Amino acid sequence: MSIIDSQSPVPAYDILTNLDKAGLNYRLSTALDRWSHLWPASPNALILIKPNLNSNMNALTGNTTDLRLIHAIILYFSSKGYQNIIIGEGTNSGFYRRKINVISRLGVDRLAAWHGIVVKDLNQSQPLPIKFADDITAEVAEECLTADLFINLPKLKTHAETGMSVCLKNLMGCLVGQKNKKKTHQKLADNILHLNQQVKPHLHIIDALIAMEGLGPTRGHPRRLDTIIIGDNPLFLDLLCSALTSIPKTEISPLSKARSLNKIPLHWDKEVTKSANNINWKPFKKARPGWLAAFINHPQRQKYFLLLRKNIVISRLLDYKWFGCLLFQLGLRQDIFEDCELQLHGLKFNHELCNHCGICREVCPINLDLPDILPQPGKNCIGCLYCLASCPQQAYQMEGKAGFYAEQIKQYDTLIRKIYVNK
Repeated sequence: MSIIDSQSPVPAYDILTNLDKAGLNYRLSTALDRWSHLWPASPNALILIKPNLNSNMNALTGNTTDLRLIHAIILYFSSKGYQNIIIGEGTNSGFYRRKINVISRLGVDRLAAWHGIVVKDLNQSQPLPIKFADDITAEVAEECLTADLFINLPKLKTHAETGMSVCLKNLMGCLVGQKNKKKTHQKLADNILHLNQQVKPHLHIIDALIAMEGLGPTRGHPRRLDTIIIGDNPLFLDLLCSALTSIPKTEISPLSKARSLNKIPLHWDKEVTKSANNINWKPFKKARPGWLAAFINHPQRQKYFLLLRKNIVISRLLDYKWFGCLLFQLGLRQDIFEDCELQLHGLKFNHELCNHCGICREVCPINLDLPDILPQPGKNCIGCLYCLASCPQQAYQMEGKAGFYAEQIKQYDTLIRKIYVNK
């Protein structure tokens, strides 16, 4: 489905479905050609690709942007002769605070090296000031304001605090460091809108290959949709995702706030409803936090609990793993911050278990001819473990120590394999 018409009463957008059957690279390339009026003239122009790297849970959980999509976009712009492409993301403040490199854990740095391009932690960027609610100043990464082409790559997922996280909320990764990300929570919906008014990607490409429903962004369930959504208006695209997922816009705080400020025309509703009826997804399960998390994260109370976190005793407790696990069990924290790194020495493959379903080949970000070519991390493989995580027959086995990856296995191993068996 595609509407790209400057005379249209609604913003331009494109929905690519059934990408597992038709081929992601070809379909995406063809779709992006329809947006070529946005491309810079100079081959040396700075192209910033900003994924969603919320945690060290990989894309098959529904949490983070899929390496397959990042790979396809890099291939596209490289084929057009662009030579200054960077991947940039300012990762989750909890991981940042503990000096955990999410970019590396997800294999994004290795994918960038495979392409010979740069990846940058936007938490380390030169900060430039923007305005938040109540005349508060926050700081965003310079690249997000100066890139010649800024492409936002959000993951479609439910979110315990905002109802849903798509284009609008993904720009929180443009904020430099923990102190600036925390400023958004003083008035979360308002500040997400302030951020989007001042940081304006040229194009948004929504990753709904594997989306997330339920208690997102880290404790929900993956949904295999094999879909990519493209557009240039983040408010419209988030409204479209609300309709596609059947999550009411009134329960998505940035959209609800935007509608109250008359930033969302009423005639958009008819268009997104029509698209939702054509696509006809099964309704998403909503993010329903426990009563304690819901109480604390209520907009009228959250800022006071954030002040409490600055208390020296609380700050010290947050450094202890046992206290973090307690918060996780109480539903007050989405992530387990595991310090132990994955030690991947290699992958074994049991040919007797393989039924030649082709799933491992389908999910490989760099298109290895699996299982005929056995992946060798550090040689022909970026070590993303998509093949291991998705194989319904469990024909792949890891050699080494799981480290932080053990938590993904614990939460998502069965869920990921099921979405490939039951599609």
